[in-house]
Amino acid sequence: MSLWTVLLAAGCGTRLAEAAGGVKKQFLSCAGRPLYWQSLAAFAKSPAVTGVVVVFPPDDLDAAALELGGLLERCHPGIPVLTTAGGARRQDSVQNGLAALPREAALVLVHDAARPFVDAGLIGRVADALAAGHKAVIPVLPVTDTIKEVAGDTVVATLPRDALAAVQTPQGFDKALLLAAFAHAGPDFTVTDDASLVEHLGQPVFTVAGTPENMKITHPQDLARLAPAASQPLPVTGYGYDVHRYADPNRAPGKQPARPMKLGGFPILGAPDVLAHSDGDVLLHALTDAVLGCVAGGDIGRLFPDSNPDFDNMASGVFLSEALLLAKARGLTITHVDLTIIAQIPKISPHAEAIRVNVAALLALDKSHVNLKATTEEGLGFTGEKKGIKAVALVTGWRLEQ
Repeated sequence: MSLWTVLLAAGCGTRLAEAAGGVKKQFLSCAGRPLYWQSLAAFAKSPAVTGVVVVFPPDDLDAAALELGGLLERCHPGIPVLTTAGGARRQDSVQNGLAALPREAALVLVHDAARPFVDAGLIGRVADALAAGHKAVIPVLPVTDTIKEVAGDTVVATLPRDALAAVQTPQGFDKALLLAAFAHAGPDFTVTDDASLVEHLGQPVFTVAGTPENMKITHPQDLARLAPAASQPLPVTGYGYDVHRYADPNRAPGKQPARPMKLGGFPILGAPDVLAHSDGDVLLHALTDAVLGCVAGGDIGRLFPDSNPDFDNMASGVFLSEALLLAKARGLTITHVDLTIIAQIPKISPHAEAIRVNVAALLALDKSHVNLKATTEEGLGFTGEKKGIKAVALVTGWRLEQ
């Protein structure tokens, strides 16, 4: 069944607004993106989630939706993302989010954007419990402090800690059950979490393990928790491979024209021509794929298909530049490149340094971070028979989670 997330980013955040210079907490910067984006990205990466509805404050809806549209265009979450306006209370915002869900959404996760550190494991546990047939699921943590009931300044009772749990989001529901719970409660019944509505309806609520890291940003001192999230890039590696056939001087004209050989943007004079739709730079094609691999950006054929006449004899450096722009938008910093050319002919060694310098310039790297190797296949196979040339590229770097 289709599982959607209602992401609540519609609160006023009055307890935090003064410390944050009047900025509502869901729009505070975290890892270079608004706070709500951290949760949105986590749900977008979950294979269980079909789509997300983001609920924004009514007064901020247009501006927030415009900003979100730019983020979606740059970061491509891979699932549909819708927006709607929130209401006066949290539960009103949830109802508006439910109303914005597509008809096929049978299951729903409700999550507070003020919990930006939700992870794949927690999302998966709630989703798995829903898939197992539970109609209301909440993540909980054991209470470690002693909890006392007080009236004014006086203790009334000490509550049994073993029977208490701290509740988190995302909370998962069968959509029909949650809608029925809202209808049963009526407009005057106010709650602080959605499971309370299901409890009020008399239906069971199942629990799964929460995570201590999934804290809620509530007080000014919590802002310090956002800084580490912005300073922990992940190491990434991208692999690229490409091959081009040499042109037969005696061949009849075909689909692919013959192009003078270039490697790393450097012309290789006296080398065989290569068959290619673009300029046929096998090394830059492999490098472009490796850059895209670092950010899960697909491959060169998808971004620049040879069926598009606009790319006829296009310089491969343009492809690389576009891939680098996409990678930068997705938080990539390249630190090192290792390249290998496999060919029986031409000899690469006379051109190796010029190729390396040119590639370093294209990547804006010092040449000490660009390695170039060349080898043959000892007369074997495609390259050994002098029918073509291959290239392999390995790119390493750091990527900030988007």
